Amino acid sequence: MSDLLFDRPGPRARRRIRIATAVGAVAILALLALALRQFAANGQLDADRWSPYTTWPMWRYLLNGLWATALAAVVSAALAMAAGLALALGRLSRHRWIRVPAATYVEVVRTVPALLLVYVVLFALPRYGLDLPLFWKLVVPLAISNAAAFAEIFRAGILSVERGQGEAGLAVGLTQGQTMRLIVLPQAARRVLPSIVSQSVGLLKDTSLGFVVSYAELLYSGKVLATFNGLLIQTYIVVALIYLVVNASLSKLARALDARNAHDARNARDARRFGRRPARA
Repeated sequence: MSDLLFDRPGPRARRRIRIATAVGAVAILALLALALRQFAANGQLDADRWSPYTTWPMWRYLLNGLWATALAAVVSAALAMAAGLALALGRLSRHRWIRVPAATYVEVVRTVPALLLVYVVLFALPRYGLDLPLFWKLVVPLAISNAAAFAEIFRAGILSVERGQGEAGLAVGLTQGQTMRLIVLPQAARRVLPSIVSQSVGLLKDTSLGFVVSYAELLYSGKVLATFNGLLIQTYIVVALIYLVVNASLSKLARALDARNAHDARNARDARRFGRRPARA
């Protein structure tokens, strides 16, 4: 993760984190071994209970659910990032009538569970004549919820850009809006990209709330499949592994972007110190 949102741990903190990670890993492995033993004792590891998942129709159905999950996540993320950027700029506005509502939205929505927003869209809005299509019953509450998180990410990125950058833009005749759009925002977006990817991982997991509205995302598809074939444990293990692969890949991407940003920052510091052009990663 980027250090825009928190301070990087020192040597002692890193040592405690490594110890806690090792202890947690041992505990998880022990629980996993116990679970496998229980599964074997109850015949859940028999080959005939797993063989259906070596066939294409099963995987095609689950991949359709994964596609529905990815579509909901992408649309939700796009809406949430657009709203989050507007909220971040609103929180940084000089005008109180813009700054206060934006800050209020962020502080309130960050405390409200996404599930509660799903219930509002699912049960409350239809009573007032606003019955959204099934897809939007999931996307709208996720976008509303994650917009607050993206707003804080973008605000942290904008504040991390040196004030001299904006002052230089104003000095050459750019307006405040042009300076923000052409100078500040591109640098801020690059710096917070790892945090954006990490937040998107959480949003992708939140699409499992489609289970509540009967949207055919991956988890709901797994439920339907388990009801059809009676392989409850096997189905949910396969679904969990799919989530693990996708989210782990996105998390690895976030770490790679963070490492590249750190490398570029070191190059820029060295360039300023020694008066040479920074090397590209």
